Amino acid sequence: MDKIYSLLIIFAGSLLLGFAFNMFLLPHEILSGGVTGIAMIFSLMTPINAGLWLFVLNIPILIIGWMKLGKLFIANSVFSVAVTSISMLYIPVMKVTEDALLSSVFGGVLVGVGVGFIIRFYGSTGGFDVVGLLLTMKRDIPLGFLVFVLNSMVVFVSGFIFSWELAMYTMASIYITGLVVDRIHTRHIKLSLTVVTGKGDEVKQQLLENLYRGITVTDGEGAYSGNKVKVLYTVISRYELAYVRPLIKSIDPNAFVSISETMEVMGNFRKDDNFKKTPAA
Repeated sequence: MDKIYSLLIIFAGSLLLGFAFNMFLLPHEILSGGVTGIAMIFSLMTPINAGLWLFVLNIPILIIGWMKLGKLFIANSVFSVAVTSISMLYIPVMKVTEDALLSSVFGGVLVGVGVGFIIRFYGSTGGFDVVGLLLTMKRDIPLGFLVFVLNSMVVFVSGFIFSWELAMYTMASIYITGLVVDRIHTRHIKLSLTVVTGKGDEVKQQLLENLYRGITVTDGEGAYSGNKVKVLYTVISRYELAYVRPLIKSIDPNAFVSISETMEVMGNFRKDDNFKKTPAA
C-alpha cells in the first residue's frame, strides 16, 4: 500500500508539472529549469513536442542515477518523466492569463509543488533533480537552492535565444520553484533529538534497529521523582521525525522528548535516510 500511495503522489505531481508547463510557462515562452528548460527551448525551435524532447534528454542522466541512487529511485523517476511527457502531449498549450508575470509566479509555484512531492516520495523529474540529489548526498545544501543555481544557465540561454525580458520571467519562475521545493523537501534539515525515558534499553534497541544513526546514552535521575532514567541523544533528518515520534510513543508514552533544529553537523553523519520505512516517511 505504501508503494501504491507513493506512485499515486508521483503520478499527481507529474500531471501537475505537465499542466503548469502547458498552461502557464510555455504559452509565454517562460522556461522551466535544467533539462526541462532545454526541452522547452528545443520544442519552441522545432516542431517536436517538448514532452518527447524531455524523455530523450533524460535518458543519459537517468542511467547515471541508476548506478548512484538505486533502482527504485530511478524506476520512480522514469515513471514521473513518462507521465509528465505524456501529459504534455495531451494537455493543450494555452494561456490561462495574458500576464506573463502572473504566469511565471503561478507556474513556478505549481512546478515547485509537483517537484517537491515527487522528490519527497522517492522520485525525481530527471535532469538536474538527479544531479542535485547526488550533490546533497555529499553536503547538506538545500535542494531547491542547489537546483536553482544549476538551472540558472537556462536563463542565460533563453535570454540569447528569445529575449532578456522573458529570461527574467524565467529566473523569477525558477527562483519561486526552488523556494517551494525547499518548503516540501526538507531532508537537509537536521534535528537534535533528546529522549528521557524509563525504558531506555527498549527505546535504544528500536532506534538502532530502525535508524542508521548513532545514539549517545547517559544515566539520569528525575529531580522531583528521584527515578532512574536514561537520556538518549541523536541527530536525525527532518524526514525521519515522522517515523521516530510514533516509534518512541509506542514504547514509552510517558517519555520526555525534546526536538530542536540543528544548524550544522560535524563528524560521521549519514546524509541519506535509509531507515526501515517508506522513503517519504
